[in-house]
Amino acid sequence: MSASIFREYDIRGIFQEELNENIVKKIGFYFAKELLKKVPTAKYIAVGFDARVHSPILKDWLSSGINNAGLLVLDMGLVPTPVNYFSNFQEFDGLKSDGSIMITGSHNPPEYNGFKITIDKEPFFGEQIYALGRDILADESVISDNTKTTKIDAKNRYIDYIVDHFKDLKLTNKKFVFDCGNGVAGVVLREILDKLNIKHHILFETPDGTFPNHHPDPSDEHTLIDIKKELDSGEFDFGFAYDGDADRIALLSPTNNFKGDILAIFFSRFIDNPTVIGEVKCTQIMYDIINSYGKAVMYKTGHSNLKVKIKELNASFAAEVSGHLFFNDRYFGYDDAIYSTFRALELIDNNFYFDKEYEELPKVFSTPEINITVTEDTKFVIIEKLKEALANPDDNFPKIKDIITVDGVRVIFDKGWGLVRASNTTPKLVTRFEADTQENAKVYETALMELFQKIK
Repeated sequence: MSASIFREYDIRGIFQEELNENIVKKIGFYFAKELLKKVPTAKYIAVGFDARVHSPILKDWLSSGINNAGLLVLDMGLVPTPVNYFSNFQEFDGLKSDGSIMITGSHNPPEYNGFKITIDKEPFFGEQIYALGRDILADESVISDNTKTTKIDAKNRYIDYIVDHFKDLKLTNKKFVFDCGNGVAGVVLREILDKLNIKHHILFETPDGTFPNHHPDPSDEHTLIDIKKELDSGEFDFGFAYDGDADRIALLSPTNNFKGDILAIFFSRFIDNPTVIGEVKCTQIMYDIINSYGKAVMYKTGHSNLKVKIKELNASFAAEVSGHLFFNDRYFGYDDAIYSTFRALELIDNNFYFDKEYEELPKVFSTPEINITVTEDTKFVIIEKLKEALANPDDNFPKIKDIITVDGVRVIFDKGWGLVRASNTTPKLVTRFEADTQENAKVYETALMELFQKIK
């Protein structure tokens, strides 16, 4: 069994081939033991699962591990990941979880699955996951079956919460299209929309872990073809698309696709004295604009990193370009695409003109993410070599104004910036470039890539 399933932000691998019965039972067992170390009075772990066909099987294996470690399982069944997070802040007939595990492969192909873990309302990630993996891989014991769980209705508690929170919406003159991608957003979305009297058309609502219509990854433009066709019809004002477990969102108008960093600008304008955290891939426009009326903080990529930083700074909001949006203003500080949908609808209800506001932003040219395949052993070494090379570049290298090393290397030039960072989940380097013109973006890309070729 490879240690590679134990990743920076979660545990993820191919069902049976990597996530087999033995390993999954031990994930439940050893996590329960870790929870008891941190919270000696712990009794319950809340477990939910996504639409993948093997998720219920993993739930039984995981429950066996948890039960054998002496804790009990609160079983919420088929739910979006945000409902799983939400359960950590609720009590169900006197039962309150001390941690949670969401069984989900997120936006990976259908044969994948995995676990997103919370301990005492905080993400369980990084060295915690790696240490868990070392303990599991060193253990040759066999854990017996014990699939007993206690059912909780986290889904309807969540629906009621969202409906109550947004009960004042008045959107009767507008209509919206939603693409669930056969993930789990559809488990809660229609009922919320119906109760709030919002006109809607839902694409691919039925959860189906084979994803028969398209891959559930709204950060990939190819997966947005169907919703863009609906918007092109002129029947709908806006569209919303979700990833497989509904913690990432895409918001589209008939003319624009608003990325997470742009949405951060829009949402922050309606938060008093906001502190907003962005990842290193966010546009410089976001940082400059938010700093004019609040505080913008650049931090590491990764949903776990951002959740920890939100708590540390008591920040109002955080965003990733890919559509992870974290509201700590009027909410709990975790990434929730469903809740974010209704915060966007709230802006629309208040006559916020997304397209007009977007067109009035400073114009820059941004490349998409460009991935470079390397190896797990070399990716962080290359970043360190790049830092050394940038300390004394050739005379013909573009003028460097600043170098930010919070996550990889973000090089600030006169007319833009370039980023090279090591992915925490794959053997790749992730690059992105932004400048005032496409030509300058290409200059910065060429300069950094030529430097990369020299030192790799």
